[in-house]
Amino acid sequence: MDTKFIIYLAIMFGVTYLIRVLPLLLINKEIENKFIRSFLTYIPYTVLGAMTFPAIIHAVGNPICGAIAAAVGVVLALLGRGLCTVAAGTAIAAYIAMMVF
Repeated sequence: MDTKFIIYLAIMFGVTYLIRVLPLLLINKEIENKFIRSFLTYIPYTVLGAMTFPAIIHAVGNPICGAIAAAVGVVLALLGRGLCTVAAGTAIAAYIAMMVF
């Protein structure tokens, strides 16, 4: 292996490790601020959405079909349907949109 690669890998490991360990070391008591607590509560959902939504749009190769499928999924989810129903509805919508477009 190239020594530059190992140095870069060690630096990336160190930075990632520090980002994850420092909050555990520096914050010893429970967070009482409501804003910070709500912010930390919604971060996982926000990151998941930010990673998933572009994948949905580009999954079928046509962004228009992906957007239609995503819209169908959002509507089904807002109507209170279950995960399997939303996933199936989204897949069917993507398939139909691919046939039309």
